[in-house]
Formats: sequence, C-alpha cells, structure tokens
Amino acid sequence: AAKDIPDHDILAAGFPCQPFSIAGVSSRNSLNRPHGFEDETQGTLFFDIVRILKEKRPKAFLLENVKNLRSHDKGHTFQVIMKSLKESLGYDVHYRVIDASSLVPQHRERIYIVGFAEPMNFEFPIFKDKKTKLRDILDSDPSVSEYSLPDGTWKALQRHAEKHKKLGNGF
Repeated sequence: AAKDIPDHDILAAGFPCQPFSIAGVSSRNSLNRPHGFEDETQGTLFFDIVRILKEKRPKAFLLENVKNLRSHDKGHTFQVIMKSLKESLGYDVHYRVIDASSLVPQHRERIYIVGFAEPMNFEFPIFKDKKTKLRDILDSDPSVSEYSLPDGTWKALQRHAEKHKKLGNGF
C-alpha cells in the first residue's frame, strides 16, 4: 500500500512502456490483446504512481516513458495522465521528449514528465547536439593489469567451462 512506502522528497519512476509503445501496441493488436490503460496488468501501473503521489505528496517527481505516450490512443492517454497529475493532484507539471543520444551511445527518445508540489520556473536542460561514440568513453591507455583477470581466476573459469562442455551444457 502507498502508506507503507517511506516518506520522500522526490519520486523517480517509470511505468511499463510496452502498453504505449508503437511496437507494444502493434504486438498487442496482432494478438487481439488490450493495450494502454486497457492492459490491466501493465497499463494501469501509472495509477499506482498516482496513489503514491497522493499519499506521500513529495516535493517533486520525475517520470519517464516512450515518446509514443503522447500520441497513444489519439492523445487520450496523455490527457488522462496530465489531468491526473495537474488537476487531481495539483502538481505544476512540465514535459518534454528528449533524445538521450548525446548522453548514451544509442538513439533513445523518451518523454520525461516532471512535477513540483509548488509552482516552479522549470526548464529542461539543453543537451549538446553530440552523438556519443564508444571511443568517447573508452580508456585511451588501459593498464593491462587493471582490466585482466588474475591467472587463477582465468584458469578456474576454463576448468568450469571444460567441465560443463563434457556434461553437454553450455557455458
């Protein structure tokens, strides 16, 4: 129950994206299964977040989901979410779709929804338009000893693999 959750100042949460993502909706439609809020297992977990926010009243929250959340069910899903957060709970709410490709080495567009118990002059950060490449995060001069397994550990892993190979198991 929401009352059993410890008090907190900030709630950071994500709720399952599959009922709202393009791929998830397409998959569910092909299987003749419900999507969005109609998916009673995953689609309604947003309302658990609402119950926690209502019970605990943190000063702020951050929610994350797929960008398709805004357009799912012709925008109705997002309207329900915003109405719940703004009107029902009274939070000052801001949202933006952000592509995190300047922070992680993949194209990853997500919607971020932030809310404050008190009105806040909030602006999302501007991320530099730079695609992170693997070479940007790798150590340019790695020490072999730092990144290598000790001989004993390596030999133990080889013995373990050989044992499972003889038993017909993968390792």
